[in-house]
Amino acid sequence: MSSQNESSFRVWPAPAKLNLFLYVTGRRTDGYHELQTLFQILDWGDELRFAVDDSGHISRACNIDIVPEAEDICVRAAQLLQTRVGIKLGVHIELLKRIPMGAGLGGGSSDAATVLCALNRLWSCGLTNRQLAELGLELGADVPVFVNGYSAWAEGRGEKLQAVSLGQKFYVLVFPGVSISTADVFHDPLLKRDSKPVVMTPAELRVGRNDCEPVVLRMHPQLESVIQDLSPWGQARMSGTGSTFFLSFDDKKTAISAASELECRYNVRPVGGVDRSHLLDRLSEEL
Repeated sequence: MSSQNESSFRVWPAPAKLNLFLYVTGRRTDGYHELQTLFQILDWGDELRFAVDDSGHISRACNIDIVPEAEDICVRAAQLLQTRVGIKLGVHIELLKRIPMGAGLGGGSSDAATVLCALNRLWSCGLTNRQLAELGLELGADVPVFVNGYSAWAEGRGEKLQAVSLGQKFYVLVFPGVSISTADVFHDPLLKRDSKPVVMTPAELRVGRNDCEPVVLRMHPQLESVIQDLSPWGQARMSGTGSTFFLSFDDKKTAISAASELECRYNVRPVGGVDRSHLLDRLSEEL
């Protein structure tokens, strides 16, 4: 076995993200929406392993029953890269799925970004980070932020990114067990689409309003009780199009304590926010 293949069996992280705020500022003629959002990369997420071979075939195994293999975004990302670059190699992808689907944490987008970045290296494709981000945008609006690997201020569909330093942050994620369709939220006629754009300043790099949250609460009114239950620990916010809610804390100890008190009622996880994705650290190991 080649040293490349030995390396490929190592873990490649696919971190989750939070939208610390999400403003919908307009609707485009192509049907997409204009957004402003603040992406916080987390120190927790999915994991992938890759076994490169010369078969030309792409396959995927996962620890949970998710979408059919042929429809999986990991497979589609690998196929997209393989086709655009003209690669004859194949790969078997093993996905350890931790990020719930339909949770507003970018799990599928992050998985796709890790596939693109890892296989670009393992297949020796030679694409730049910008080229990978452009490929990723064809798979989903959130893929570029994971390719770039930094917490970021985002505009456009979410692909116009400016890396930001948020410092050390701590959160408790609360998973209500509801899967939300992003498409359903953005197609809802009652979605607020006229938020006034703001200028990025240090004062705006904070947790704020999510324009998608009222729509999700109308679709799933039982989530109102989650917000009420979390109120003793502060203002709970929803990430992306939900259904994950998060609480912000100033230190790790307080976050862990809150998670311990909440775990009797909800599936929760204390996590850290990072300015730089662990995927970038993993890529640097391959140099």
